[in-house]
Formats: sequence, C-alpha cells, structure tokens
Amino acid sequence: MNKYYLMKKLFQSMVTIFLVLIINFFLFRVMPGDPLAMIVRNPNASEEAIEKIKVLFGVDQPMYVQFWLYFKQLAQGDLGMSFMAKEPVIQVIGEKLVPTLLLVGLSTIVAIIAGMFIGIVAASKRGKKIDIISLTFSLITYAMPTFWLGIMLVVFFSVTLNLFPTSGMSTAGAVFANSFEKALDVSKHLFLPTLTLALVLIGQFVLIMRNSLLEVLTEDYITTAKAKGFSEKLIIRRHALPNAMLPMVTIIAINIGFMIAGAIQIETVFSWPGLGRLMYEALNNRDYPLLQGIFLIVSVCVVLANLCADIIYGYLDPRINNKA
Repeated sequence: MNKYYLMKKLFQSMVTIFLVLIINFFLFRVMPGDPLAMIVRNPNASEEAIEKIKVLFGVDQPMYVQFWLYFKQLAQGDLGMSFMAKEPVIQVIGEKLVPTLLLVGLSTIVAIIAGMFIGIVAASKRGKKIDIISLTFSLITYAMPTFWLGIMLVVFFSVTLNLFPTSGMSTAGAVFANSFEKALDVSKHLFLPTLTLALVLIGQFVLIMRNSLLEVLTEDYITTAKAKGFSEKLIIRRHALPNAMLPMVTIIAINIGFMIAGAIQIETVFSWPGLGRLMYEALNNRDYPLLQGIFLIVSVCVVLANLCADIIYGYLDPRINNKA
C-alpha cells in the first residue's frame, strides 16, 4: 500500500477526532435545561451543599477553565463524573459497552453474510422470481420502522409462540450451574434484539450488493471472461465480487454510527442494558459528562471504522493508492 495514502488517511482521522473533542465539549452545553437541577434534586438543599456539588462536578468554573480541564482529564483517560450515577463516566460506560458491542457486532455479522448472499443470488438471477422476492423483501425490511418491527417480533415469538424471553439480558434471579447454561440463557435473550437489528440492516445490504454486482457484470473484462469460457460462478467469485465489494465496505463503515441510533430503539423495546439505552437516559437527565463520554466513544468508533474502510479500499482498488 502507498505509504503517503496511509499517512494522509491517518492524519485526516486525527484531525477529525480533534474536532470531535471540541464539538463534544460545547454541543451539550448549548442544550436547554439546567444540569445543576438534575444534580441537586432536593429543593431544600443548602447553599453550602450546592456549592460543594458544583465544585465536585466542576460546574463552578468559567467555561474556558472547564474547557481546559476537559482536555486535561481526557489526556489522563478521565471522562469525568456522571451526574446520574455519581460514578466515573468510564466505569458507567464500561458496564454498558459490552452488551451493545455484543448486540451490534452479532447483528452486523449476520446482516453482512445474509445480505451479501441474497444480493449475489438476486444479481445472478436478475428478472427471475427469486430476484423479485429478494427485492420485495429488501425494500420492506429497509423501510420498516425498527421500533415497530421489534414489537411485532416480541408479539409473535414471545407472546404467541412463547419461544424467547421478552426483555433483559438474562433471566432475573436465575442461578446457573455452569458458564454454558449462562451463555445459553443470554443467547435466548439476545436472539430477538439481534434478529430485529439484522433485518433492518439486511435490506440495505441486499440492495447495495445486488446493484453493485449488476453494474460490475456489465464491464468489458466480464464480457471477455465469458468469451473465454469461464463459468458464471468463477466469474462472479474471482472477477466481479472483489470490485462489487467496494460500495459494501463504505456502507458498512457508515452504518457503525447509525447502529447506535437503532440500538436506542431496540434496547428500549427489549430492555437491553446497553449503550443506546444509557444514552437515552443520560439525555433525559441532562447528564453532560455521560453524554460527552458516549458521544466521544461512538464518534471515535465511526472515525476508526471509516479509516479501516479507506485502508480496505486501498487494498481492493490499487487505483486509489495511485491517485493519492
């Protein structure tokens, strides 16, 4: 890979993260509402107690001092103190990050595999029944509201068939004999949220994969490969698919940020104890330090995902390296 291309992308990512840090500080401070009112819920609290709380959370300082302390704390790995939990933000987020990564990661893997497979089949059978069925399925799932889809799956699988639990990450009060039983219980709770998010993503991936592959199949080098007598499967696998993957790489990277937004709705429907639900609660309570921490982590994940997409692009399409 071209070293200049790689260094350029790394520099752009670092600049983007730096701008995110600045926006992250000011964004939540221009929101309506008084954060102090969320901290001090007792209307009979004394002035002395209020001042102590201000000092504890650093809201007694001028804005420029808070800004300097914000960067100083970040350099030390300190994201501040949560107004709601009265605990370090990094600790609060750490407890919720794993469930969200489990949900989003598994849903993404399922959606990518299923979306690519259906998209490839639909493109290779263009105009036939399987293509029409695939397109109809994709358009319906792509346009379907996440919240509504989650409720419908709960009604069907949990209420009607009684196959899966309706909420939570594990059975409340359950005692497990071993790790396998615990993993099995978590898997049952994970099934419906994963299915919901995966179905929403699959429709988009199918459409992108199908359209991209159809466009590549019209290229001259594909016609040449057909003239040489190569089988259709070999042409798709070796010649068409690598180039058709480029738009998929982009859309997967872009979706990293949007998945958190989708996770808020899904985690609300299924009471999944993840980052999306935590962000919703922090927003309602004007918990600025917690919101800043979540926004920062999500933003860095999006930037890193796009950086990975650019690097993969460079490997899949050497012309990008040459242009750089």
